Amino acid sequence: MDILRRADIEVTAAGLISTMVEGSHKVRIIADKKLSEVKTADYDAIILPGGKGYRNLLNSKTVLDMIREFDKKGKLVAAICAAPTVLAKAGILEKRIATVFPGLEKHIPRPRDAKVIVDGNVVTSRSPGTAMLFALKLVEMLAGRAASKKVRESLAME
Repeated sequence: MDILRRADIEVTAAGLISTMVEGSHKVRIIADKKLSEVKTADYDAIILPGGKGYRNLLNSKTVLDMIREFDKKGKLVAAICAAPTVLAKAGILEKRIATVFPGLEKHIPRPRDAKVIVDGNVVTSRSPGTAMLFALKLVEMLAGRAASKKVRESLAME
């Protein structure tokens, strides 16, 4: 979220059932709204976080339906770490290559060993260690290469 916002991309964080979300390492964030309050027509992308909470996403009919809707409309669909397995369950990876957290390759149809993979409107990334590259790729796809380059420079990555 931080990297996207540095590129002046409007981001809405949505919690599945609450606006208080706790990650697997006890990091808490306050989401902007509950997922039930999200209208997909208002957004250009859906981005799924990884971590152990991916199981909650896997079991959410709402999340799976949203992924299918975004994909059907050609909007950006992205997932990192274990979350590409959710894209697979939604059925949008059947003809696409993707990457996923090591050890979960059997849960996606066409896994590849890469840090970040773009296949059409779908972006996947392997792990927390690839999060910066993932975020910068999302900036590039949503706001252009110049915006991504500007953020890279502001982070002293170049």
